[in-house]
Amino acid sequence: MAKKRAVITGITGQDGSYLAEFLLDKDYEIFGLIRRSSTVNFERISHLQDKVELISGDLLDQKSLVTALQTSKPHEVYNLGAQSFVPASWEQPMLTGEITGLGVTRMLEAIRTTDEKIRFYQASTSELFGKTQETPQSETTPFYPRSPYGVSKLYAHWITINYRESFDMFACAGILFNHESPRRGLEFVTRKITHAVARIKHGKDEELRLGNLDARRDWGFAGDFVQAMWLMLQQDKPDDFVIATGQTRTIREFCQVAFDRAGLDWEKYVVIDERFFRPAEVNILLGDAAKASETLGWKPETSFEKMVQLMVDHDLQMVAKQSD
Repeated sequence: MAKKRAVITGITGQDGSYLAEFLLDKDYEIFGLIRRSSTVNFERISHLQDKVELISGDLLDQKSLVTALQTSKPHEVYNLGAQSFVPASWEQPMLTGEITGLGVTRMLEAIRTTDEKIRFYQASTSELFGKTQETPQSETTPFYPRSPYGVSKLYAHWITINYRESFDMFACAGILFNHESPRRGLEFVTRKITHAVARIKHGKDEELRLGNLDARRDWGFAGDFVQAMWLMLQQDKPDDFVIATGQTRTIREFCQVAFDRAGLDWEKYVVIDERFFRPAEVNILLGDAAKASETLGWKPETSFEKMVQLMVDHDLQMVAKQSD
């Protein structure tokens, strides 16, 4: 039996690298879409580079996407590529809209042009809920995004649904709540915390500056969440699903667990800095993944504490190596 083939946009990111590992374990042939650049960072997939085929393509360029699909002939496309850092979306709102919003339309059009039978996964986000209208948030909760990133993702979410309903395409959106790992970018607050813990422990830093410690998020482990993406594309009918742990924590709690792991008292090192407050803060993000549990049989496996400990342990090792 021939192997299934999948294209992953954003393969060099956190989710892309975990998804590639997961699909390789399922005996897929993997094609990673890579923008031509002199500074592509392959760090997260360096252990996979001989197992995946990297192909050129850009969510800003329609023709490159068509060519990529014609070359790879995939059964599934996982669109994880985006400008995904919320604060940067305020600094680059137009670019965020082009990549994170219109980039999805370009990929859907490329699929429609190339082969309408290709199954499509769109990475939606809990940032769609923003100024939350109810708690917890489910698939039927009204959206109220609070950043150019959230607004771009909202367009992407609805264009996915529109192509599904208008052209009978197998297109799904996973509304993923926050999911972290040792592969998270250093610009994200979770990794900023664990990396700072490691640097403080090794005597390289004396403090950690953060914004709103009372912001609450539903944090899961990225390695668990990629399974849900795959499960969505294995169903008989396309649909959209909230993927979340159903537990909410504050940034303060994240700090406590992270500093505890290194044997440090967080209150001695964390400094509140108003520069890191968002222009428009989102409310309590807490996901209700009952539909995913019931329909997909998906449940998170990694606890909040375990996830934070994995991140701290990784960063302690990384900073130690840099010190050698």
